[in-house]
Amino acid sequence: MSRAALIVAAGRGTRYGGPLPKQWLPLAGRRVIDHAIAAFRAAGFERIVAVLHPDDLGLLEGVETVAGGASRAESVRAGLELLAADPPATVWIHDGARPLLRPDLLARLAEAGAGADGAAPALAVTDALWTGADGRVSGVRDRTGLWRAQTPQMFGFAAILAAHRAHAGEAADDVAVALAAGLDIAIVPGDESNLKITTPGDLERAAAHLESKGAAMDIRTGNGFDVHRFGAGDHVILCGVRVPHGRGLQGHSDADVGMHALTDALYGALAAGDIGRHFPPSDPQWKGAASEIFLAHARDLARTRGYTISNVDVTLICERPKIGPHVPEMQREMARILEIDPDRVGIKATTSERLGFTGREEGIAALATATLLA
Repeated sequence: MSRAALIVAAGRGTRYGGPLPKQWLPLAGRRVIDHAIAAFRAAGFERIVAVLHPDDLGLLEGVETVAGGASRAESVRAGLELLAADPPATVWIHDGARPLLRPDLLARLAEAGAGADGAAPALAVTDALWTGADGRVSGVRDRTGLWRAQTPQMFGFAAILAAHRAHAGEAADDVAVALAAGLDIAIVPGDESNLKITTPGDLERAAAHLESKGAAMDIRTGNGFDVHRFGAGDHVILCGVRVPHGRGLQGHSDADVGMHALTDALYGALAAGDIGRHFPPSDPQWKGAASEIFLAHARDLARTRGYTISNVDVTLICERPKIGPHVPEMQREMARILEIDPDRVGIKATTSERLGFTGREEGIAALATATLLA
């Protein structure tokens, strides 16, 4: 199912003050909005669109951009109309000033949204609520059933586009637009760290959170090793690429030795066994299967456990075929499956100096390493 992230960042940040709108302020080596974009990119979103002030359209690279309007509702509508030319199944509307988006929140939203027209994160109000005037308390309000809304707010694309097209005037957020259109929106428990930068104090808290997260970051590394012997054929499949050769590789699936090693590296980082545990070779349904199925499963398992793939590295060991000419295509193909940038995929080859079974050209071996972050 295709997903698009719509990051709204067209405001001028007048409440924050200072020379720059808050989404462009530096935070832990990046701008605030860059953190939000990186979170969606790490989660494998097919499209990322940023709605920006017309003066800011040249400030982002690597994502689609569109000029926003005079109000938040107009800005969201502009982004939705851009996506409408090639509509995704779901759209995730997020404030560009919320930099601390965690992958587990995205997973919870996806699960809740599957049974409703949309889903949005929120935190239950636990403090007492007052009204006030002229610096004095003028009354109290019942906090029962009250929630503090967060983003991203996830919707079926066609439904929220229709809701925005029918909506006149401003709205507090996109849930308000959805409710006015009669949509059913699920509440997902939010994340206290998913704060919105509104004041200088918020930026300081975000920086402190990122610093503490860096100190306590969960980093996992796994390795994988696989071997396949040569047999009859006129090509081999290596890291998802068909490489002409005088022989093929034998295996229960398509015998992609590089992809198998990397799949096991991901499973290893998760302490989740190996390919054989998840896709037993005794099961006939996997005979001749494309190894992309296995790698995509390992990718998704990492995400459901709250991890993002930082980088991977694969070494192919063989005398022939020559791997070098095919490396760029292999990087692109592996990056496509893993839904990460190609510059996070290392592919290289070596020989065994004519020693051992690879040196005798009896088969191909592969080593792989994968690093996960949470």
